[in-house]
Amino acid sequence: MTTIKIGTRNSPLALWQAHEVESKLKALGFQTEIVPILSSGDKNLDQPLYALGITGVFTKDLDIALLNNEIDIAVHSLKDVPTQLPHNIQISAVLERDFPEDVLVRNNDSEPLDLEVLKIATSSLRRRAFWLKEFPETEFTDIRGNVQTRLKKLDDGVANATLFSLAGIKRMNLDVHYEHIPFMLQAPSQGVVAIASKIDNPELSSILKSISHQETESCVNIEREFLKTLEGGCTAPIGAKAEMIDGKIRFLGRLCSLDGKNCIETDEIFDWNESENFGEKIALKVLENGGKELMKEIKKSL
Repeated sequence: MTTIKIGTRNSPLALWQAHEVESKLKALGFQTEIVPILSSGDKNLDQPLYALGITGVFTKDLDIALLNNEIDIAVHSLKDVPTQLPHNIQISAVLERDFPEDVLVRNNDSEPLDLEVLKIATSSLRRRAFWLKEFPETEFTDIRGNVQTRLKKLDDGVANATLFSLAGIKRMNLDVHYEHIPFMLQAPSQGVVAIASKIDNPELSSILKSISHQETESCVNIEREFLKTLEGGCTAPIGAKAEMIDGKIRFLGRLCSLDGKNCIETDEIFDWNESENFGEKIALKVLENGGKELMKEIKKSL
């Protein structure tokens, strides 16, 4: 190959991710070019994501560029990538997961306040539902934009606090005080950089496979299987975390009603060699254990 064109959203965090991929490809001796593309999700900052009516709101413009051969690969935050990919597009590699958890960031005026009285700014159904599970009286407001935009809105007083993926704060090396909140189970595949390419380009697929982190790949495949089996194309408050511990995989999964009052949770440990279709199997158990009715209720409400 001559030059590998790397498509990315043009936010600072997305560009950081693209440069990480670029450095790995350059280490293998490849020429690269970064091609920033404005995504639909970045253009419409007024509506919450669940109101935009489409999946892949942050990925579809990159998908189009990929299928039109304007770029060779697309770099994404894997949690933004729908479980159902467009025809002829695949996830060819993932980088090692770094900071998957959610953290709380307050504005200066809110430092003394207890968690249960905070007004929270988030447009994520998952974060709202999981927070309501713990603090049912919480008031919320929507917030959109990149990390810097949301921090500015927080300082302007839109709310007392907001929730971020810790990966965004760490990757941007931001000087931001944050609090760990263990009850906020992460989104499936959060904290993972993914590389998409066309299926009909086996030479490129082979190159990308060589930079993929195998342990991360196995864990996020389980998380995405769990998500895909549960949601059936519907946005819902779903959390999932698969991690390797002493040669075994521990999987935490959660599905909640929008108000956080009804939650189904699972915590399983299994051998590595039993991991095939494990995410799907656990999701089917959740669906049989009341999840099917819960998903119907969520779909009616959206």
